Parts: sequence; structure tokens; C-alpha cells
Amino acid sequence: MTTNLLIDSLTLQQPLSPLEKLQQGTISSEELISLLEKYRLLPQLQRELLIDQTIASLTCTTEELTQGCNEFCQSHQIASDEMLQAWLGRNNFTVEQWQASIARNIKVEKFKQATWENKLESYFLKRKGQLDRMIYSLIRVKDPHVAQELYFRIQEGEHSFADLAGKYSEGPEAQTGGLIGPVELSVPHPQLAKQLMGSQPGQLLLPMSLGGWIVIARLEKLFPAQLDQAMRQRLLNELFEQWIQEQLKPKPSV
Repeated sequence: MTTNLLIDSLTLQQPLSPLEKLQQGTISSEELISLLEKYRLLPQLQRELLIDQTIASLTCTTEELTQGCNEFCQSHQIASDEMLQAWLGRNNFTVEQWQASIARNIKVEKFKQATWENKLESYFLKRKGQLDRMIYSLIRVKDPHVAQELYFRIQEGEHSFADLAGKYSEGPEAQTGGLIGPVELSVPHPQLAKQLMGSQPGQLLLPMSLGGWIVIARLEKLFPAQLDQAMRQRLLNELFEQWIQEQLKPKPSV
């Protein structure tokens, strides 16, 4: 009996785990910071705190919040209060927390618009060289003699690019008859992208050596980037992320 009581006493005196402390709300700030650093979550916390600090003075009207909630439900295919409650339950949200999250997103978008909207056109022109998209055909082989032979077969019209790519290309493009894209100009090797951009659709490029391969390429179609609504949002997001990273850089010591 005494032994059992002693074991029970020792069990009761076991220190709480970090998870238990967190669940009970008894974890210290020092322990919490240590855990955030351990699991590499501190940068995310710093990011969110910076955002909260930045948008603190911004407001969200009732109409904006209502529209934001409606758009959220539409994008998540939530068509009734019951479906919303089920979503909230699955994601451990209260209605208040959900609405606060939507209001926060609205304020973030307001900050982006107020800060960078008037700079988008110049930023777009600066980035356009990487934002244009293209479809091109590619054959890559290791043997330069094989590449030369394939080039002449295509050039003379003896075989189609797609047929030869499917039979001889040693990359994944063989599965698509050599076709790649649409992709942005930042995707291909820079030297290949430059050659393709300097050519006309349908123009077969001479075999070139790239990263251990001999490649034959042909531009099929070019899609110039447009500063439409989707592109404006993408560029706003880019500028916002760049600003976040700049703000979070360690400050040099004096």
C-alpha cells in the first residue's frame, strides 16, 4: 500500500510537457519563444506581428466585411449556415475569429493598394521580360552527332519535331512530343530563353550546348504578359512580400 502511494505521488509530481502547458495556458514566454525557435516558427510569428502593426490604423466597414465573407463562402463552396458551421468546426474557428481573419485580409489588401497601386505599371514594365509566356518545342540529347542529324531531319521536313522528340529526346518532354508550356521566360535556361525570344514562331534553332545537353528548340507561340486584374494582384503580392522581407532583415548593430 505504501509503495503504491509513493508511485502515485511520484506520478503526480511529473513535470508537465510543453504541450500540456500550452493546452493549460501555463507555458512561460521564455519557453514559448524557445519552442518557436526550435520549430522554426519564429519568423512566421514575426511576419504576422509586423502585418498587424502595419494595418493597425486601417479600418474595415460592415459592407466590406459582408462582401469578404460572401466571397470566402463562394470560393470555398459554402452554401448554407450549416456548411459554414461545419467548416468552422473542422478548422477550429469561432465565427468571431473567422470574421476577424477576413477583416484582416481586407486591411492587408487596402495597405497593398495604398502603397503600391500607383507603382504597378512601372514595376510591370520592369518585370515584363520574365512575365511573358511561351510554348516551345525541345529535344535534348547527349550526343552532338545525333543532335545534328535530328536537326537536319526536321529542317528538311523528313520527320516532324514531335515524332523525333518522342523517339529521341532524353528528357520528360519526350512524353509530350517535345512541347513545353505555356511557361514564363524565367523557366527555361537563360541562354535558351534568350535564343527563343530572338526567334520567330516556327523557326528552328541550331543545336546548342546547355548544361551537359545538346538541345534543339523551336518557338511555337508567344503570349505577351498583360497588366490585367490577375496580374495586378500578383504584382501587388510580390511587392508586399519584398517589403515584408526587407522589414524583417536583421538591423545592423550600431
